[in-house]
Formats: sequence, C-alpha cells, structure tokens
Amino acid sequence: MKFGIVVFPGSWSQQDFYHVIVNVLKEQACYLWHKEADLKGSDCVILPGGFAHGDYLRSGAIARLSPVMRAVTAFAEAGGFVLGSCNGFQILTEAGLLPGALLPNDCLHYRCRWVHLRVESRQTPFTAAMQPGQVVRMPISHGDGRYYIDQVGWKRLVEGDQIIFRYCDAKGELAKDANPNGSLDQIAGVCNERRNVLGLMPHPERAAEAILGSEDGCLMFASILNTFVCA
Repeated sequence: MKFGIVVFPGSWSQQDFYHVIVNVLKEQACYLWHKEADLKGSDCVILPGGFAHGDYLRSGAIARLSPVMRAVTAFAEAGGFVLGSCNGFQILTEAGLLPGALLPNDCLHYRCRWVHLRVESRQTPFTAAMQPGQVVRMPISHGDGRYYIDQVGWKRLVEGDQIIFRYCDAKGELAKDANPNGSLDQIAGVCNERRNVLGLMPHPERAAEAILGSEDGCLMFASILNTFVCA
C-alpha cells in the first residue's frame, strides 16, 4: 500500500508519518508538495500536523486553496482514503471535506500533552481494528483544536455515527477535565458521511512505537491496511 503525505509550507509532522509508514509498517510512502496536482498513485492520502502557511488568517484557510487540494478532493469524492491529523484536520474542515470547524482552545493557550480517546465507532477504514468504547492514548499539540459545529450539524453527526473519537479519562468516562481544548461534546475526531475521510486533532504517528510511550496509533494504521487489503 502506498501513502501520499501532503506537505505545505509550515507542515511539521510529515517526517514522523513517513518514518512510521516506511520504517515501522514497512509500507511505501511519498511526499506530495502542496503545488502538485498528481497524487503519485497514492492509496491513502495523509494531511499531517503543522502550521500550513503559518496559519495566517485562520488555521487551514490558505492551505485549502493549494493546487494539491483539488486532487485530494477528487480523490476523496472517488472513495479514496484521506486522513487528516491536527493541522490536517483543520484543513479538511476548511476545504469542506469534513463538517464543523476548529476554533482556538477555550483556555487560549497552546496545549501539548497526552490525552485519552474513546473510540465511538469502528465503522471507518481508520478504526476497523478497534472496538467501540476502547480507550486509546495519543499526544496532542495545538492551539486551535476546539471542535465546533452548530446544533443541526451536531445532530446530523450523531445520527450518522460520524463522531469517531471523544476525549475521555483513562477509564473512558467523558470527564470535563479530560477535554483539553473545550471541544463541543468532547469531540476529538469525525468522519464524512461516506466514511472515507477522517480528521482528528491527536497525533497517531507519535504513538506508534513503544519507545514513545504508546503504540495505540498503530491501530489506526492497521485498520487502514486491513481495510485496503480486504477491499
């Protein structure tokens, strides 16, 4: 399986994703510069974390206009797997590939810490190897991670089983102090209606080796690989 990792000016997690895919998973990966229009035969496209274009105007607002996003949008509309982490999640919402928006953290401070996530649905290519209610541990590092959507959109997410991860404590409880940024309904990750596009604020690529303190991120990569092989 070949992963294409989009790189914008200011991206910073592309090398972490590349390392995990090539050295840990032993799969293929390539970088996709933001001005490219060719996804180079990628089977899954990843939008990594960072500060694309310096996050000027609004996080992801300029990145969504990059030429590569036209190719990513066409890829997603054709059913291709697209994963956005942190800044990648922000870009996917700005591009309209995912519902909602990411606002400044409610504390107005940058947050860099480990968090627990409760898996709400395994009905995506990205969580098929997980179980509903399972608690996983991954790090976050962001200033604009507060997920927001209006009540109509939130109801549509709930009814469509599109809320994939919620912030929780180590026991899986949705404790208020387990929510690091004030996200609505403790939402940490959502998918599109077709379920082939997923965005989340935490970093699965930084939780894919025991030496880093968690291998839970590997569950996401295993889900993608298993789904692709069985498709």
